[in-house]
Formats: sequence, C-alpha cells, structure tokens
Amino acid sequence: MAIPIQQSTTWIFGRCDSLLRCSQCKTARYCDVTCQKGAWPSHRRECKCLQSLLPRVPTDSVRLAARILFTMLGPPQDRGQELYSVEDHESHLEEMSEEKMEGLAHLSSMLQLYLQQEVKSSPPSTCLDPLSLIARVTCNCFTISDGELQEVGVGLYPSMSLLNHDCRPSCVVTFEGATLCLRATRDIQPSEELTISYIGCLAPTNQRQKQLKDQYHFLCQCHRCSTEDMDGLMLSGEEQAWSPLKEVLPRLEKLQAEGDWEAVLEGCSSLLSPAGGAVPGENVYRLRVTDLALDACINLEHWEQALAYGEATLTAYRLYHPDPHPAHAVQLMRVGKLQHFLVQLEPALNTLRQAYDIVKVTHGDQHPLTSDLSRKLEECRAEIDHA
Repeated sequence: MAIPIQQSTTWIFGRCDSLLRCSQCKTARYCDVTCQKGAWPSHRRECKCLQSLLPRVPTDSVRLAARILFTMLGPPQDRGQELYSVEDHESHLEEMSEEKMEGLAHLSSMLQLYLQQEVKSSPPSTCLDPLSLIARVTCNCFTISDGELQEVGVGLYPSMSLLNHDCRPSCVVTFEGATLCLRATRDIQPSEELTISYIGCLAPTNQRQKQLKDQYHFLCQCHRCSTEDMDGLMLSGEEQAWSPLKEVLPRLEKLQAEGDWEAVLEGCSSLLSPAGGAVPGENVYRLRVTDLALDACINLEHWEQALAYGEATLTAYRLYHPDPHPAHAVQLMRVGKLQHFLVQLEPALNTLRQAYDIVKVTHGDQHPLTSDLSRKLEECRAEIDHA
C-alpha cells in the first residue's frame, strides 16, 4: 500500500534556456508570465542580490541558503505540516575534511557577498551564521526532479530530511513541481521505520558507503551493505574485463553533461562491442555504460540502436530494483516508447503496462507521469485493435 505524505518548502529550480527569463537579474526563469507574477513575492529580494553579482551567478545552494535566511528574517509564518526547521539539523562541520571545509568557506563568503544588497547589518543571533547555514543546506537538501527523474532544482524539506537512509528503502521520494511526495513501496508494519535512499544504489557496497560517508557523514550498515548481497552480481565477470568500463565512466559522464553525444556514443560503442561481451549485462559498470549509450542514441535520434541498448538494460534493472522504484519505471517507459515509435506494438504494450504498474505505486494515480503512461497504453491498444 502506498502512503503519500506531501510537504512544500524553500526551493530553487535550475536554469533552462527554453523558459522566460527575469529581465532584471537575467538568472531566474519561469514557464510563463503567470508563473513569473506568482513567484515575484519570493523572488523580489533575491532579484536585487542576483543583479549585484552580475555577470557572476551564485550556486543553487547559495541561492537556497539566502532564501531560507530571508524567511528567517521575515515575519513569523504558519509552519503548517512542518515539524522541524533547518536549525534542528546537524551541520556536521566538525566531521568534515579540510578540503570540504574550504569549499564550504568559499560558499559562505559568496553567500555573504550575495546578501549585501538585502541584509545591511549582521543577522540577529537567532539566525544561523552563513557557514552553518550552508553546511546544513548541503547536507540536507533534496534534488528536485521531474517525473522522468531529470534534475530540475534543489529544495530543503526539513521534516523529510530526518528520514534515515537504507540501500533498499521502504519508501521513495517523488515530486510534483516543488511538492515532495513520500510513498511506501510495500506494506509498512506498525512501528516500522520509514526509510529512503539518499543516493542512487547502482554501485557496489564500498562505493555506496564511501559516497554516503563523504556526503552525509555516516557509515551505512543497512542489510544490503552489511551482507554485500548484491556485490557478486554487480561485479560479475572478470575484473580485467570490466575495469576499463569503470575507469572510463567519469569521462563519459563529463561528455554527457557537456551534451557531446557523438563522443559519448563513440566511447560507449567501443566498450560495448562484441569484443566486450565477456562482461555480463548484470555488471553494474556495463549497465551504466549501456545507459549512457541509450541516452546518446535518443539524443542523436538513432532509434533502433537506442532500443537495442534499452532492452539490454531491463534484466539488470529488474534485479537491482526488486521493489517498485521510479528508476525502473522510467527505464521501462523509455523502452516502451521506443518500441511504440518503431511499431513494435505488442512488446510496447507489455513494457508500458509494467511501467504503469510501478508508477501507480511510486507516483500515485494522480501524477502527470501516471496519466501520460495511461494515455500511451490506450494509444497502443487502439493501434493493435486496428492493425
């Protein structure tokens, strides 16, 4: 049974060239004029701050911290469902490495410079100092994503930040705009703790533990980490065969971020050629390289090749996401849409139905992604009936 818990809080959406841009700060972007007018009360103060830094643009974490500080300095607000505030969270400053502290100190300096236009004097003692605020934001903020898990911004949800991590969690987080929705992926027993995953779990135990330690300052001892139960599958094949895939991933991911899809596909294709067949499809590094190849083919409109790569990932996705999970649903949806586009109607119907069954649990009946999949299923059925 799915249990929805909704909550809204302070957030910053990322930049996108197709959106309307604020004519004053040249940074904030909006979907339309109505959206822009509605956002003005919260954007008014930061607009002056953004103008003062041009042509520099602060990081999203700095903008988010500033919005939180503006809220603290403003009149008291009804906290609604909010059970905790940002002050209730740990900064973990004493546990951070010297390198990370230097990075936070730089962000803190940027925050103070950013705030000069709107905070003329030192904030009252009831407010967090800039370094502590930045530390709390970076340790506790959520990445806001759309229905297809594309990152669109960051937000702070203080009560939801208290949920503990598990590499096989009982709940998943999805978003509708800036509203966070927590949903159980299985029945929850009385007094059972609700958990989420802080990170993507397509990595062996030592890598997951390192990422969690570096970013969230704890050593994960969940069942999956304690037993290392998936490591044999994730690292299947001979190490000398899969280590080149592991080593090249950072470079390929950098090319992906730059949008150099030709280079991404070229790099992936050479690694996934028949000569690389010694690495099983379940190997997590082969899976991640195959995913990159799928993204490249979609962006380059190489549809048949994209479908081949997509179908090659589905067994591994099913193994690594035994519970309903948004990542599995989105992968099925991408493959199903490719099958439908290439007029493979029966396979498309089966694949999209699997995606729909997962999305009903992870996103709920009313989410736009669920509606989109429902329409796609109806379209497939209609085309099969008239074939």
